[in-house]
Amino acid sequence: MNRPNIVVLGAGYGGMITTAKLQKMLGSNEANITLVNKHNYHYQTTWLHENAAGTLHHDRTRIKISDVINFNRVNFVQDTVVSLDPSSKKVQLENGELTYDYLVIGLGFEAATFGIEGLKEHAFTINNINSARLIREHIEYNFARYNNEKEERQDLLNIVVGGAGFTGIEFVGEIANKVPELCKEYDIPREKVRIINVEAAPTVLPGFDEELVEYAMNLLEGKGVEFKVGTMIKQVEEHKILVEKDEQQEEIPTNTVVWAAGVRGNSLVEEAGFETNRGRVPVRDDLRPNGHDDVFIVGDCALIMNPENDRPYPPTAQIAIQEAETTARNVKKIVHGEDNLETFKPDLKGTVASLGEGQAIGVVFGDKKLFGWTASVMKKIIDNRYLLKLGGVGLLLKKGKFNIFTK
Repeated sequence: MNRPNIVVLGAGYGGMITTAKLQKMLGSNEANITLVNKHNYHYQTTWLHENAAGTLHHDRTRIKISDVINFNRVNFVQDTVVSLDPSSKKVQLENGELTYDYLVIGLGFEAATFGIEGLKEHAFTINNINSARLIREHIEYNFARYNNEKEERQDLLNIVVGGAGFTGIEFVGEIANKVPELCKEYDIPREKVRIINVEAAPTVLPGFDEELVEYAMNLLEGKGVEFKVGTMIKQVEEHKILVEKDEQQEEIPTNTVVWAAGVRGNSLVEEAGFETNRGRVPVRDDLRPNGHDDVFIVGDCALIMNPENDRPYPPTAQIAIQEAETTARNVKKIVHGEDNLETFKPDLKGTVASLGEGQAIGVVFGDKKLFGWTASVMKKIIDNRYLLKLGGVGLLLKKGKFNIFTK
């Protein structure tokens, strides 16, 4: 009997968990498993804001794929996906081509720029290890330049963060902790540095509990963060941005704009001809799109509606991991000739947002609110639980966060 070719695209949360589960569920004589990823490492997307601010080294965030995946059991291809052709069951790579019997798409997200003029050209995004590293180095370079310029340039010291969702707030919390250290290093008075968080919605962390939002804003304002809510970024230029609130426009000099106000699914999925909504593909209960029973989609590229509010579930790491576990079990069933595939049902255990070292807010176990140090400890527990799930005790000991008072 010919062994089916199972190809997994992307080594994010969805792709890694799917592959790690499949290598245990299927014998080497049952299927050929291939994992494709641009780099030879997986990274914790939920830690990238710390890397971007410079409060956690990026090597702590990335995990060698070989530390988790058995290359004797899985064919790892380090390459970049160029295009997908579901009709011919082919994946075009920069350096070759793959054919598949079953495909798992976990290609991650791209920033949604909403057509804002100059945003793509002049703003940074926290997308991956390299983009996070670029932000950190750019901010430090601007601080180093400040006292070496002939004229005082406030744009070098104004850090603007577009978006006050989870990524924006978590990055603001980290950079607020980092700025005093940078000021000391580069002989800059702290009061000269502005951290400005711009959010189009009428509040930060839209949809989050009001009491927790108030706690977060008070804490961050105490660290010098300025909030401009109900304010839209209209234009981004090299050394300034234009914002608007209540039809009143304001120019803010800045050489650093970090955009964290929205994501969309990978454009390759859209270009492949799947039905999409902002790059995300509506999937059935078994995580397969209509008309493609040989394709599973997980993570940022999958669109799943919450029947309770008729809105899409947010593309979080928590949901991507659960989707991957269901996908792995369903692929196993198909390989074994079973047709009773599992229905995916998200089990939302809670949400925690960090606000810098030792501080966080969250809602867990349904409606239990957590503040400050307690929430920060819970976030570390969540992070460590993922490492244990992905690579067992060995990976947890190697990459885990154990000291509750530090990173």
